[in-house]
Amino acid sequence: MTQIGRISNPYLYETLKLMISQIIVVQTEKSIQQGILTSVLSDHIVIEFDHTPFFIRMEEIIWVTLDKINTNK
Repeated sequence: MTQIGRISNPYLYETLKLMISQIIVVQTEKSIQQGILTSVLSDHIVIEFDHTPFFIRMEEIIWVTLDKINTNK
C-alpha cells in the first residue's frame, strides 16, 4: 500500500481513527465543525453533517472531542 503523504501528527491520526463513525467536534483555526467522522487520511479528515461532507486538513486542527450526546448515554 502506497502512502500519499506523510502523517504530520501520528498521535492525532491514530486517535481519530478510533473515533470513526462517531459524532465529533473539531476546532480549526477559523471555526468549530461538528459531524460524523467518516474518514481519516494522512493529510485530512472527512466529517459529515446533514449529508454533506466537510474536508478538514490535519494541519488546521487545534483540538477534537467526542460530541456530548455520545458521552451522555
